[in-house]
Amino acid sequence: MPQVQNVNTTSIPAAIELGCRTMQSVFNADDDNVPFFGSQVRPQTVLDTSSCHSEAHVPGRHLNALLNAEDALGINIDESAIDNHRRAAFLSFNGKLPLPLNRQTLNTEPLSFAPHNLREGIHALGALVTFRDDNDARALAERCIDTVNHYWTAEDGWDVTRLEKLGLDMQGTQDFISGEGRMIGPLVKYYRATGYGPALELALVMKEIAVTRFFTADGSFDPDRFVTNHIHSITCVLSSLAQLADLLGDAALMSIVKAFYDNGLLQMRDEIGWSPEIVGQEDSDHGEANNSGDILETALILGRWGYAKCYHDAERILRCHLLPCQVRDTSWIVDPPNPEGIDGLRDVADRHLGAFGFPAPYGHSSVGAGKDNGRISFNMDIVGGVVGSLCEVWREAARRGPAGISVNLLFDVDNDAARLESPYTNDCLAITPKRSGPLSVRVPPWLRPDDITIVDSKPPPLRTRDYLFFSDVAAGETVRLRMPLKGSELTLSGELHIQPIRVDLRGDSVVTMENFGADLTYFDAL
Repeated sequence: MPQVQNVNTTSIPAAIELGCRTMQSVFNADDDNVPFFGSQVRPQTVLDTSSCHSEAHVPGRHLNALLNAEDALGINIDESAIDNHRRAAFLSFNGKLPLPLNRQTLNTEPLSFAPHNLREGIHALGALVTFRDDNDARALAERCIDTVNHYWTAEDGWDVTRLEKLGLDMQGTQDFISGEGRMIGPLVKYYRATGYGPALELALVMKEIAVTRFFTADGSFDPDRFVTNHIHSITCVLSSLAQLADLLGDAALMSIVKAFYDNGLLQMRDEIGWSPEIVGQEDSDHGEANNSGDILETALILGRWGYAKCYHDAERILRCHLLPCQVRDTSWIVDPPNPEGIDGLRDVADRHLGAFGFPAPYGHSSVGAGKDNGRISFNMDIVGGVVGSLCEVWREAARRGPAGISVNLLFDVDNDAARLESPYTNDCLAITPKRSGPLSVRVPPWLRPDDITIVDSKPPPLRTRDYLFFSDVAAGETVRLRMPLKGSELTLSGELHIQPIRVDLRGDSVVTMENFGADLTYFDAL
């Protein structure tokens, strides 16, 4: 099958809604509806359980995404799905210590501890507290934070001896970036929701380690300094630091985030936000979508801090890569024989509808003989990561602040700030604010001011840096701007890919892209 069908490049709600469908479809009926972690659709077709990352990891990703989608867009979420994820998360914390632990085999006590999962554990409990006012989750989250402080220190790391005496199986002594450093962002979210000071204190302790040892002022990336080659850990710590800087109004910290965004990050992403699974990957265009999601979230925060070109980066990431790579056509996935009725082999194709995974820029399958080597998978944690990021896009596309309403992304959006009709789906950009006052509209860098036509008979706006500024627009009044989507060419970095990839664009959306004869592509071939 050379090209998949129903590729989405324009609709944020459609992507979120279908991703929510996936996250409500992947509970293992053979394991009390604990969610699956792993997936494979080629060469085998199966959903499976992880001895490290099922109950300790997936519920956090999915609860954070599902409950955010419900809050931000009003998407109807089946409460039984929330209950299943909640029960799995509580199972994880119901071991020797209130930490996110995992069972090594089904029907056993959770004993496996990977600091990598602290981020997801706090995400699970924090989402339940924020969106369900769950007092049991709050008590458990605060016990978890206390336990981290009791068994981990900034100077010495984890007290492995004491943990192992309790019967815990430490899953390696993971480095800070791929371990406990990942939890900074969820701690920030938890503090925003609850005002719980110890959560912010722990985030600040971990921030000091991050900026002292890893994220330096020059923004460089040194593989020896970072230790880990797991890119999602690096990108989620980066977005965590951006969240913390935003909470604190810390310009010095945000400058460190921006420096890495402009420099070190370029060693692990290309021009449309595609990112490989590991640093230094060779012989494959195998990516990981939730890396792109965290890069996207960082771009949104930097954009809010005045770096408008980061909003443009976010728009290009969404239209050229993150939206198109979702599974919206499962006709190519073949369900396996299942004479024994094993749940991990049941309706696998249908349960993958809406998933995100390990895409190449041009399709679900990478050319080359690298790590994937023809294998195609969509691990279920990635679905939650991307959907959570898309919810932040929905909130940020049009945003109300002290200076009025700011239109930052040119998508069809109807949020609490404004209703937008996109120039990509309509003949012009139409903006209807929901509160009277100033209106600012971001102008993409490929347009000049005189390329834009104000359809309505309004006074001409002021051009200020990357925005058009209207001093007073009444609530319910629609401003219409004709914005021609100019064509351009782009070449994706040959240093990250098997070979450079040429792309033809219309505005920030792909028209055609080189695919080197790959299977399951998203776009017409260049």
